[in-house]
Amino acid sequence: MRQLFFRFLEIFKDLQNKIAFYPSVFGLFGIFFAFIMMYLENKGISKYLLEQAPFLVVQNGNTALVILSAFISGLISMIVFSFSMVMLLLSQASSNYSPRLLPGLISDKKHQIILGIYLATILYCILILFSIQPTGDQYQIPGFSVLLGILGTIISISAFIYFIHTISQSIQINHILERVFKSAENLLQTLIEEESETNSVFPSSKDWYEYHTERSGYLQDISVSLLIDICVKQDIKLRILPVKGQFILNGIPLFKANKKLEDETVKEISAGLNFSRSELVEDNYVLAFKQITEIIIKAMSPGINDPGTAINGIDYLTELFSLRLNKKDISIISHNNKDYIKVSTVKFEDLLYNVMASIRTYCKHDIILIQKLLLMFKYLKTQNVKKQSYLDCIDTEVKTLLDDVKQVVTNKRDIDTALKMAKKLGLDIKKA
Repeated sequence: MRQLFFRFLEIFKDLQNKIAFYPSVFGLFGIFFAFIMMYLENKGISKYLLEQAPFLVVQNGNTALVILSAFISGLISMIVFSFSMVMLLLSQASSNYSPRLLPGLISDKKHQIILGIYLATILYCILILFSIQPTGDQYQIPGFSVLLGILGTIISISAFIYFIHTISQSIQINHILERVFKSAENLLQTLIEEESETNSVFPSSKDWYEYHTERSGYLQDISVSLLIDICVKQDIKLRILPVKGQFILNGIPLFKANKKLEDETVKEISAGLNFSRSELVEDNYVLAFKQITEIIIKAMSPGINDPGTAINGIDYLTELFSLRLNKKDISIISHNNKDYIKVSTVKFEDLLYNVMASIRTYCKHDIILIQKLLLMFKYLKTQNVKKQSYLDCIDTEVKTLLDDVKQVVTNKRDIDTALKMAKKLGLDIKKA
């Protein structure tokens, strides 16, 4: 039963990230609400409103038909325009910045809700339109339903104005970087707060029983509560082998257990490891480093050549790295002061190297960006760190960066400028 429940949550989470999810929900609500209004019209709700506030009720059938027809045609034009703007946003973000940004932009709930408001109002007006009798008397015209259609159209126009405002912001690189940064910052803060301060040693899993995956996809999320319940019930310890966010191929090792497990228990544990074909920063903070790095690389490519965007990206990377310095490289999940699960995580050394290896390729010829990167390292070295080895990793990356600068930059003054700034970091320039 728990396996089916978590499987349902996994499917629901995937559906929420689809661009058609909220419009579909709102559309069904519009249809349902229209039928409710038809039922209330048969009970005489418009007759009561006509007697109490006749100025709010449309009393002519032809007028009501014309009003609703105009609303439907206008709202369809608005929804086509809005959808075109969303596609333009996705196209420009993919070509100018990074295709990795698309899942996050598509899952933007504000745009989905606005499209859903349009769709709900259109479907509502269409169904109410069919219930109007042009030749009937004033008590047979669904005046109250038409009034609600007018109010729904006003709300849709207001949503359209808000949509124009948000779409103009969403296409700006500063807004995109801010959204990616905030998502990763919130997740990192949560992970740091959940970490235990004890330096417990998790037992070696070298001789443990190994179990393999039966499907492919990105390891998007881990249902900690489910796995802890299984571990407590079965009195077992688990080691999750793939790094969160890694693409898992069918048949590769997925987890290890210190005891031999029954097939039903293996299925329950596998159900707690959620797979997806898309990647979201909200589930994996490492993806934020990848996305910002790709934005920097794309900005410094010969076709775009936008150093300003690259500098902004380095600023956001600096903040994320300073936050990552406060997180352990090992993630152990405990319950009642007992360790049960060890989750593989991306080490700080590997994270820093992968980011810098990509940036060095495109930025090592630009002395302004070199200075910006050195300032980033200088700032990181002044921050509180969880492990002293993190500082050694920073020193190594600075030396590697200076080696590339010496090989690529031909101007002696530029090289001296970079070496002077590196000296302020306390590095041995002769070894760099």
